[in-house]
Amino acid sequence: MAAKPRRVIGVDLGGTKLLAGVVDEQMDVHMRVHRTVVGLGQGDLIDAIADAIGEARLEEPDAEAVGLGVPCLMDQRRGVAVIAPNLPIADLPLRQIMEERIADLPLFLDNDANVTTLAEHRFGAAQGVDTVVGLTIGTGIGGGLVLDGRMYRGNNGAASEIGHMVIDVDGPLCACSNRGCLESLASGVAIGREGKIAAEQEPDSALGAAVADGLEITGELVTELGLEGDEVARMVLGQIGSKLGIGLSNIVNIFDPEVIVIGGGAMAAGELLLGPAREELRRRALPPGRDLVRIVEAKFGPDAGMLGGAVLAFDGLDG
Repeated sequence: MAAKPRRVIGVDLGGTKLLAGVVDEQMDVHMRVHRTVVGLGQGDLIDAIADAIGEARLEEPDAEAVGLGVPCLMDQRRGVAVIAPNLPIADLPLRQIMEERIADLPLFLDNDANVTTLAEHRFGAAQGVDTVVGLTIGTGIGGGLVLDGRMYRGNNGAASEIGHMVIDVDGPLCACSNRGCLESLASGVAIGREGKIAAEQEPDSALGAAVADGLEITGELVTELGLEGDEVARMVLGQIGSKLGIGLSNIVNIFDPEVIVIGGGAMAAGELLLGPAREELRRRALPPGRDLVRIVEAKFGPDAGMLGGAVLAFDGLDG
């Protein structure tokens, strides 16, 4: 009788949602746990993570480890979540806290965009590629970097905060307290903000009608209306895509990657966002990188962070 494949618990904590799952070495997902975390305080947030892991363990008592991705600057030496612009986390000894909560199960912890990039590099859209930059575009923008086939985390484990690259010194205030970060100009939140402005300027558009109906103008709504053909929504997505392209051109000039993998909720807009981003990149980036880099959508979609957590856990178990 064949041995049962090893299984671990992968956890993806985002700015608004949490997804955990039991995952085997072939990246097959055997169950999922969803939690909404928007608006939670720090204590409730820790409870939500622990409860999701507990629910997954009930389904799979033989799970061997937990891999947790968190949207924050991470001090890997101390296991401390230094700051999370979109969550109530600051100088939190997260590794110690979670190890106490899950007791006998090994825990491996990293930035959420790192683990997402890890999954796409190992099994997904950038499989087999030596130099990869990963971006996750949702509530914020996270980044991960693979150099010469290995995840690069920097001196303290806090590298690849690509979302906080400043691309407009006079730009909007970012959640990190800086101005003009890529995150403040090209995230899902930015799509919603610019969509609201466009709706007020174009009251006869579908976006304007949504405002008149009392709907909240979010990135998701702008994307939905854009995909349905609303020209004003498409204009907003194009403007955001151009801002994203400025960030991509800097990435190409600095790292000369073979592939840039882009995932996260904002990728529901597809080419409405990526098309303008590619055009801006070609205008701004230097050769030969601008002509050779591939900009691709992530393979794993909303499961990418959870699967990346699982890869992190397997890597940790294997030393």
